[in-house]
Amino acid sequence: MSSTPAPSVVRAPAIPPGVVSGDTYRALLQACRKGGYALPAVNVSSSSTANAALAAARENKADIVIQISAGGARFYAGQALPDEQQARILGATALAQHVHLLARHYGVAVILHTDHANRPLLGWIDGLVEESRRHYAQTGRPLFSSHMLDLSTEPLADNIAAASTLMGKLSPLGIGLEIELGMTGGEEDGIGQELHDGNPSCNPSLYTNPEDVLTAWKTLSPLGMLSIAASFGNIHGVYAPGNVCLRPEILRASQALVAERLHTGPNPIPLVFHGGSGSEETAIRQAINFGVFKFNIDTDTQFAYAQGIAHYIRNHEEAFTHQVSPLTGRPLKKSYDIRCWMKAGEDRFTQRLTDCFHILGARGRSIARPS
Repeated sequence: MSSTPAPSVVRAPAIPPGVVSGDTYRALLQACRKGGYALPAVNVSSSSTANAALAAARENKADIVIQISAGGARFYAGQALPDEQQARILGATALAQHVHLLARHYGVAVILHTDHANRPLLGWIDGLVEESRRHYAQTGRPLFSSHMLDLSTEPLADNIAAASTLMGKLSPLGIGLEIELGMTGGEEDGIGQELHDGNPSCNPSLYTNPEDVLTAWKTLSPLGMLSIAASFGNIHGVYAPGNVCLRPEILRASQALVAERLHTGPNPIPLVFHGGSGSEETAIRQAINFGVFKFNIDTDTQFAYAQGIAHYIRNHEEAFTHQVSPLTGRPLKKSYDIRCWMKAGEDRFTQRLTDCFHILGARGRSIARPS
């Protein structure tokens, strides 16, 4: 693994550990962008994976993005709930309450985020906004730091109009919005389509037009905290070499166009890298240099968690076929205890995130400090 550039000498303002929103959210984004590093955005669907993400952040003295999809939220709530929409809202709310309770004790700052929400999932986001309103009334903070609106398959005007309406609900609560411009290829928890044949990067819709970025930023950024997932050939999932052609120069061109037309400093837009699993380190570093602060990694961490459990089961095979050893007569409960094999998954998950923190330049860069 190549070495990561030395940390910047820029000193970011300290913020309290825990879930960020409003001013603390802005401070964390600013620290990433001025410091030249990015945060891994980890999809979770259980308290086990959420805890593993928090453990990785603590071990690496780094801040982190913890996010959940609609499908992950439904799983978090339990598959037995018959009302799918209610389960999505309850599951995401339960995760948020879990992370709010624990994050400050782990001593890091957390951006709590919901992943891809297309038009059929707007009701899910509206339900979570209501939950944040209740939480804000009680605590002065929303449940989530930010939400994602993915209308990348719709006309730009419709995408921007829906984002504008949603930002009107989010901004008074100190919640940011992430939008997607240009489509990220592949399938992410039921949104999009998994790619099997040919070179997916031949699809021109996977490459965002910088003029669209300018239009969206000019219209929406005055309304509140906005980040943009601008597609540059990125694909959800991991594919064989040659099937993904990343063009980070699209991000550079988008930033330059906005800076020129709106007379800002360099890299004015907080950008998001979707489909980060399996990406080459060179492309990752280029994307960060062009203003990416959030690096989505889901496929790799899911695989790491599964690898940890599979390795544990192979090494304790007897315990997964017998409660009592047929050879020794000894009980095997301590080996098949759910806490043991889930811990093995969490450990491998955390190891994969440690590699990611290193590549993103985020290790040792937490700006969270106890008050």
